[in-house]
Amino acid sequence: MVVTDSLADWNTRLEQQLDGLAELDQDLILDVARQAAHTVARPAAPLTTYALGVLVGSGMTITDARAVIDGLLASWDTDER
Repeated sequence: MVVTDSLADWNTRLEQQLDGLAELDQDLILDVARQAAHTVARPAAPLTTYALGVLVGSGMTITDARAVIDGLLASWDTDER
């Protein structure tokens, strides 16, 4: 698929050009974005993936950061609004 190929090419370029950027876990990041968009609202997707990056940048593993975000999304889903 062209979109998938373009996205893979873009990720490769990011990894090559940005010093210190670890290999991107594209599927995990897109899944977090999808969950945020469907649980909260569409604009929550980029904000949530940014927060994921901040957590990882602070030294948390991406798996642990994902667990934090998943917990927040789960609590949002059950909170009364």
